[in-house]
Amino acid sequence: MTRARWSIVLATLLLAGASPAGAVSPAWSPATRVLLPAGATGLNQGYLPTLSCPDATDCAAAGTYLNAAGTAVGMVLDEVNGVWQRARAITAPANAASSPTLTPYSVSCASAGNCALVGSYLDASNNGQAFVADEVAGIWGPAEEVSLPSDAGAVGQSAVLHAVACTAIGACSAVGTYLDASTPVAHTEAMTLSETAGSWASAQTVALPSSTNADPNVALNLLACSSPGNCAATGSYLDANNVHRGLLVSEASGVWRSSDLATPPNASPYALAQVSSVACPDTGDCSAIGTYETADGRAAGFTVDERAGQWATAQMMRLPVSGAVNPHVFFYGYGGIACASAGNCATGGQYRDASGAYQGFVLSEIKGVWQPAQRVVLPRGASAGANGGVVAFACPSSGACRAGAAYLDAAGHYQGLLLSQRKGVWSASTVTLPDGASQVGVAGGIYALACTSARCTALGSYLAGPSTYQGFVVSGQ
Repeated sequence: MTRARWSIVLATLLLAGASPAGAVSPAWSPATRVLLPAGATGLNQGYLPTLSCPDATDCAAAGTYLNAAGTAVGMVLDEVNGVWQRARAITAPANAASSPTLTPYSVSCASAGNCALVGSYLDASNNGQAFVADEVAGIWGPAEEVSLPSDAGAVGQSAVLHAVACTAIGACSAVGTYLDASTPVAHTEAMTLSETAGSWASAQTVALPSSTNADPNVALNLLACSSPGNCAATGSYLDANNVHRGLLVSEASGVWRSSDLATPPNASPYALAQVSSVACPDTGDCSAIGTYETADGRAAGFTVDERAGQWATAQMMRLPVSGAVNPHVFFYGYGGIACASAGNCATGGQYRDASGAYQGFVLSEIKGVWQPAQRVVLPRGASAGANGGVVAFACPSSGACRAGAAYLDAAGHYQGLLLSQRKGVWSASTVTLPDGASQVGVAGGIYALACTSARCTALGSYLAGPSTYQGFVVSGQ
């Protein structure tokens, strides 16, 4: 599988797995088709990327659909008392363009019917703006324009909120990027945004930890929070030597501060480090993953842990023995790590094996020690040309995590797949698609997972016609 821009990355959410001897797969229900808004013709490029489930019978999800005119429209949908409701279009902010291309990126729920959604849209002057939308007591309000930092450019803006996390009703945090007012070329900066008692404050610029390139080209894409005002966000930026540094942005008691990733000892001075995903099971205790280049030119993966508010030096991942000399480790950056408790996590991604094929891998942290990675074995009937890559994780308890995406079968069709871990052993289940559909398609797969102690829910999309995608949800234990 090749690397590509984010829209194609979302289209190739590939995971494969097989049931080891003695493993017992959990019971997953057949997938149920998502009910799109009236007049919708399908999902826009299979885009249904975000899911949050505060309890076993209530969830929220978001994506984009195509209306009868072929225009992409942002939508949100809720599960209420175990029943998924028909999706509804998100009402764009008052200053939106007539076709605002409103795109939701992330949803988070503090409790049933109390959620927040973030993303981007086009205003009437064709500037890209960031938005927030709140659901209160089961009612979604309209999207609202984010008040950008004071140094934001007024013309040619391209602001977006990439992630949101809510730990109490009306108490959320969000992160993203925007363009400042520098001329002749605007600079990409990072911003944080906080909601307190249901009111969103103006966004604040992230102060970077080191001297930067003229344009720091900051990326801040993932966020996790353990309690109100206690969060961690991850990304990268360009330093004064034009080198990508891994970026860790932590919020403690409502105060944000940033720090450079301490790369593994074998990192190149020009390590091109990027922190891809983060999970925070407790205040001051987070875990993250990412990629970097070693001194001998390998594209490797790392794990890094925060304990008691201090980030440690990152560790190189120990890949399966089948890995190539240069494994070209890659993470998709969408929920790629989950933790049941501090020091008990699961993650995975993609690497290249000695034959040049791309494989999926999983690895676990047990009582604070990261274990060697395991190659995910493709199911019987899978394509001989192995291509895999673990994408989304959820961990309802230690040693009992879930992961999902898709695999290529012998007919050349992509199939949805769910991996389940019981007592540290992984097993696999192929998704039974709605309406007798035969494949998830190139743009389909499992996009997101969410688990409570009683139930897990997976969200994705599938190919319902020659070029038409529909969404699905599937539940299991």
